[in-house]
Parts: sequence; C-alpha cells; structure tokens
Amino acid sequence: MSALALHPADAPVADLGAALLRDGYVIVERLAPEAAARAREELAPQIQAAPLGHTPFLGARTRRLGGVLQKSPAARELAIHPTVLALCDLALLPHAAAYQLNFSGIMQLEPGATAQELHRDGLLYPIRHPCPPMMLATMWALGDFTAANGGTRIAPGSHLWAHERAPGAGETVAAAMPAGSVLIYTSGVYHGGGDNRSDGPRTGLALQYSWAWLRQEENQYLANPPEVAKHYPERLRRLIGYDYGGPFLGFANGDDPHRVFEPGYSGPPQRSRPEIDAAYERIRPLRLGEIEPVDGGRGQGGEGLTGAPLDSHIDLGKAGA
Repeated sequence: MSALALHPADAPVADLGAALLRDGYVIVERLAPEAAARAREELAPQIQAAPLGHTPFLGARTRRLGGVLQKSPAARELAIHPTVLALCDLALLPHAAAYQLNFSGIMQLEPGATAQELHRDGLLYPIRHPCPPMMLATMWALGDFTAANGGTRIAPGSHLWAHERAPGAGETVAAAMPAGSVLIYTSGVYHGGGDNRSDGPRTGLALQYSWAWLRQEENQYLANPPEVAKHYPERLRRLIGYDYGGPFLGFANGDDPHRVFEPGYSGPPQRSRPEIDAAYERIRPLRLGEIEPVDGGRGQGGEGLTGAPLDSHIDLGKAGA
C-alpha cells in the first residue's frame, strides 16, 4: 500500500465506521479546518515553550504539550466533534456503558526528528491482542501531514494481528493529510510518528478516548479541575470523567459526580443514571483469563447491577465489535 485512503468530510458515519473496524484506521479529510487552525494559533506560544523529549520514545526533536483542553477553546470543540463521537459510539460502546477522554496532547515533530518506535496504545493495559477496541485515538492535523515531515505511520490491519507479531519492513504507511483532517485509529493498531526530513515542524493534536471503566492515561481531574471544567460544555465535562463509568462506578458522596457543577440540585442522591443503566444492559461482559467456572449446583443465570441477566460472555481474546 503506497498511501492511506482519505474519506471526505461528508462521508456517512456508517461508511467511516466500516472502514475503521475493517482496517483499524480511517482518515477524514478537512473535517474541521477552521477549528484546527484556531487550535494551532491558541496553542502556538505554549508549543514553542514546551520541552523536547528526554527519552528515545518521546523523541529528542519532539515537543509535547499536555492538558490542552484548558489551554485551547478550539481543542475543546475538537474533543466533542460529532463525527468523532459517533465513531466512538460505534467502536467503544459494544463493551462499555460509556467512554471517556483518555488523553489530550500536542506532538510537534521538529525538523530532524527521527521516527518513533512503532507501538500499540492498547498495551497500556495487560490485555492480549487481538481484542475489541479498548481505545479510539484521534490525531488532528494542525498543519499538513506528509511522508516527508513525519506524518504518523500506520500498519493497516494490525489490530487483527497476533499479540506477538510486530510490523515488518514495508508494512507501515505515512498518514498524508491536509490541515484540519483527522486520523482515527483503534488501540490495537501499530503506529508511530515518522521522521521529519522537512524544514518545518509537523504539528498534531492527539485526543484519545477509552472505555470509561479503564484508568485514564492522562489524569483529567488534575488537568481539568472543577474550577476550570465549570466553563466547559456539559458534554465535555462528562466526557473527561465527571460522570459515571457504568452503574455505581465513579459516584461522589453517593451521587452523580456532575453535581459539583449543579449547586442548586436538591433531589435524592443517585449512584447511576437511567441512560447509563440502559447502556449497561445492552453490553455483554467480557471474559478475562482462562479460569474455568466451577458448577456449584445452585442453578443457572443471575442478574447484574441493573437486573440484566448474566448468561453470556465475550472472550476478551477475540477481536471484533
């Protein structure tokens, strides 16, 4: 494959989702050029002041900037872009009642940056591949991405490879896309920043999402404390973690964590929401490990937290959504 496919911004979400689950990635061309340009302008002074990496993985010629939501209103817009969230619904909700923002950050490859080690984001968690998407990563092009300036390299289809297999020579392709485009890929895809052989920087905004019952890579409560997050839209506040990760998962003082932004609330405390309960009942629990059940002779079935039957499972070692 000589080039990664680009899809138009008005492509149906169903078509984008089909490509994402089939190939492990999808690129949407010029999805939000105006917001991307504003994000670059808003973040430019802090990007230039950001330190260069101090390990080979972080890159000696790569500048990284975290906590971008409180630094850029445009980045907040991109984090809740409807097309991205629709693809998160498709990829992540089969196995979770909700998803969350997992990471936000700028990666700017300066001229002379060398290629990053290829890796899977899903290896943050001790789960074997292939497996269902645990995370969905986005890389917004705040400037043009090319093969020459370090456009993110992707190994198409690697989300379905065996856990032990790594990409060989010629199995990765650079994401070439104009500013305002977005590369979206699943947690099982091998990828990495390329080498920047150009005379200008390559600037990308990474916004990643994950099952809400996983620990976030970036601590969003420190990056976006209540006194900062109160200025965000409710959808974004809940997305960064001021919400339940599932029934009874993440409450504060026995109530919805979003109450920190609702000082006038006077109703009874709630340890879940009807929307979360309904989403939980639609999923089937994942099987983890190889422990075989013991027949205790006490009948069949049972109920989960919301009354849903516990009569089936999905093997975490099998891919698919």
